[in-house]
Amino acid sequence: MSDRLRVVLAEDNYLVREGTSRLLEDTGDIDVVATAGDAAQLLRVVDEHRPDVVITDIRMPPNHSMEGIEAAHAIRRDHPDTGVVVLSQYADGSYALELFKDGTAGLGYMLKERVGDLEDLLAAITNVASGGSTIDPQVVEVLVDARSRASRSLLKTLTPRELEVLGEMAQGKNNAGVASSLHLSESAVEKHVSAIFLKLGVSEQPQLSRRVSAVLAFLHDQPPADI
Repeated sequence: MSDRLRVVLAEDNYLVREGTSRLLEDTGDIDVVATAGDAAQLLRVVDEHRPDVVITDIRMPPNHSMEGIEAAHAIRRDHPDTGVVVLSQYADGSYALELFKDGTAGLGYMLKERVGDLEDLLAAITNVASGGSTIDPQVVEVLVDARSRASRSLLKTLTPRELEVLGEMAQGKNNAGVASSLHLSESAVEKHVSAIFLKLGVSEQPQLSRRVSAVLAFLHDQPPADI
């Protein structure tokens, strides 16, 4: 009995589809059981073949928008034992967030330029086949950069006193410790902390999580300390 992973490949460009299929088959680890040129056909062949993994482009007919991501969600819902690797031409964090919005299990997001690196592609296929996940490092960089910019923007809404309070929190001080350092009453510190949570959008989290999130936002905006 073959231990090769059974894969369905979806790509609307015929040459890319056939070339990628050949590359995968030549590894000796993959059996491409079917291919598809659009999202509707992809869902049909997945129902028919029940593959271990689906590899799909994000943009496919009919609208060339996010058909691949929509198909990935449908496949994971209807065939939870089938992993899905979504390929994108762009390091766009919004696509990754949309793909992973309901969870990361069995899902992967890779840039198309990685397809030629069979080691990376096979690793992604193997990860999602076992229920794991993978995301392209370039996309991670985009997401981290966007998060950092958002943090800096939110920090600008804080007053100088609120920034002082947040800076003391970043040193691990509780409200009493902050009050002592800044010569404020604890009730005043509590009001500042509540305002910080509200402005940074962390007011709905548990108390400890709110403090951690607020401190992380502050640290994102600080230059590295001299050594």
